[in-house]
Amino acid sequence: MSQGDSLAALSLSEVAQAIATRAVSSREATQACLSRIERFGGVLHCIAGIDPEAALRAADEADAALAKEGPRGPLHGVPLAHKDMFYRAGLPAACGSRVLSDFVPNQTSSAIAGLDRAGALDIARLHMVEFALGTTGHNDITGTPRNPWNTDYITGGSSSGSAAAVAGRLIYGALGSDTGGSIRLPAACCGLIGLKPTYGRVSRAGAMPLSFTLDHIGPLTRTVADAALILQAIAGPDPADPTASQAPVPDYSAGLAEGVKGLRIAVPENYFYDPVEAEVADLVRASLKVFEDLGAEIVPVRLPDVVELANPLNVLIIGAEGAAYHARWMRERPDDYGPQTLGRLLPGLMYPATRYIEALNLRQAVLAALEESVFAKADILHTPVWTIPVPSIADSDVSANPGFMEFLTMTGHCVRPFNYTGLPAMSVPAGRTANGLPTAMQLIGRPFDEALILRAAAAYERETSCTQEAPPL
Repeated sequence: MSQGDSLAALSLSEVAQAIATRAVSSREATQACLSRIERFGGVLHCIAGIDPEAALRAADEADAALAKEGPRGPLHGVPLAHKDMFYRAGLPAACGSRVLSDFVPNQTSSAIAGLDRAGALDIARLHMVEFALGTTGHNDITGTPRNPWNTDYITGGSSSGSAAAVAGRLIYGALGSDTGGSIRLPAACCGLIGLKPTYGRVSRAGAMPLSFTLDHIGPLTRTVADAALILQAIAGPDPADPTASQAPVPDYSAGLAEGVKGLRIAVPENYFYDPVEAEVADLVRASLKVFEDLGAEIVPVRLPDVVELANPLNVLIIGAEGAAYHARWMRERPDDYGPQTLGRLLPGLMYPATRYIEALNLRQAVLAALEESVFAKADILHTPVWTIPVPSIADSDVSANPGFMEFLTMTGHCVRPFNYTGLPAMSVPAGRTANGLPTAMQLIGRPFDEALILRAAAAYERETSCTQEAPPL
């Protein structure tokens, strides 16, 4: 392995520490990423836009500032890249689409600004599913990113380029969005940590909207500690987003070493495992034995029937809110959409307002049911992420063919309930299936209890080294 590859293989936490102590310069870390992007960016089809010279200038400025003033923040000089839907004033943000191919925003995303304040560099835009509307990663407009574990397979979506770039060691971490699993599904496919925080924990201002009552922003990283660092930088209130919570932001890194002894981990006896294929279920259940050996108590729980409504109601809300946002473009530029994106958005124009309001109002009932059946008895809920082994790009290319909505609903079976209820949820690697691709477990916490699920994931990570193996690019 070359020196550049060794440097690119460091975790975000490791490279941040190396830069802060001047063991490594920001320029060296950035050059290592740029070299990986040059070699593998095309193979993985994950880079939507990049200016290498600007990236190196930013790295040199970070090094000069470090020498003169010390680190600006915990991510000083660390090169990151983000899904092509986080706006930066004056730079393109195409959102994986033809419709916005020439769009240049005049504002900067609040989440990106938080990373700027932490000292991070933003060196590239990453491909994504068109308008973040898809679970597999396919994109008929800009092309489909490829999984670094096997480039014939999907990355998952919609944060497809983010997952491919971080897993492929092209970049140290990335932001994604999650409206129906779009952080957790690609993280699971690519062997990453993917964290969807509580609704309102991270401002959505300056990020492309899809469904304003379901959209979440969070990190895709290689390790749990990396996720904690990024969440720390982006969490908190924001006057630009009235839905951003005023709740205090804890130190997410502080409790990562505490372990899980005495924690109660709930395992559902119904719904979540119902459609899950055996080899995925076996790997996810095996992770429970690790927690049990570490001192956690495994608590079987049975969920009330109302929880089964969460996935289809999530789909309904995305359809209605997405259609409202896209209505003018669908009237004026329907041919500029990919067939699956248009096929998912058009029905939203015909949903009765009463159905949409009912879907919103039922959230409290589903959340209350989860509180009574799960969180009154346990601290964390443990489920699968995917219901099937990661499929190939060809096998999952359903486009807008008959049955595509049923397929997409199935892929979101385990993840969408936590967009609908707004609970924090995290994808953690749980081994690989027979096809050699990763799969994952999901840890879900009470509202604003990201610190606890990070702590549990960190204990599992230490015991299993589940995030240490790199794909064989």
